[in-house]
Amino acid sequence: MLAVWLFVAFWVLVAFALFFIAARGGLGGARAALQSQRPGARKAATVWFLVAFVGFGIAMPIGFLVGNHANASSQIGGMKLTAAEKRGRELFGQHCGLCHTLAGANSVGKVGPNLDTLKPSQTLVVHTIQYGCLQSPPASSSQQNCLGQGVMPAGILQGKDAQDVADFVAKVAGNE
Repeated sequence: MLAVWLFVAFWVLVAFALFFIAARGGLGGARAALQSQRPGARKAATVWFLVAFVGFGIAMPIGFLVGNHANASSQIGGMKLTAAEKRGRELFGQHCGLCHTLAGANSVGKVGPNLDTLKPSQTLVVHTIQYGCLQSPPASSSQQNCLGQGVMPAGILQGKDAQDVADFVAKVAGNE
C-alpha cells in the first residue's frame, strides 16, 4: 500500500512542476521566476529538488526492489510458502523446470506434462520422482503404469528433497 502512495505522490509532484512551468509561460518564464527569488529561497529550492530527486529517483526504487525481493520469495499468487516449499521451488527449478511447465516456478518446459493442467497430488509427485515417468500409483509394487510418452529418470531427488518438491508442486499447481 505504501508503494501505491509513493507512486501517486511522485506523479502529483510531477504535475505540480508542470503546472508551475505552464503558469509561468514555459521553461523560460519558470527559470526567470526562480532566478528572481532571493538567494536563500533558491538554495532552499535546490535542496528540496535534490532531496526529491534522491528520494524518488534513487531511494524509492531501491526500497521497492529490496522490499519486494523478500515478498516475492515467500509468496506465490497470494499463497504463503513454508521454508520447505521455498526449498522445493528452488529444487524444482534446478531439476524439473527444464521439462515441466509450472507457473508457480516460472518454468515453461515442453517435454514433460504441464503440471498446472495436471494438478498432481503430493503423493503422485513423490511416486513419480521415486519411480520415474509420470505414473499412476500402482496396485502393486511390480506394476508400472506410465502416463504419457515421456521418460523421466527415477530418483532424480531423494528423501526430504523429493518431499519438498512434491509439497511445493501440490500446493501451487494450477493456482496461477
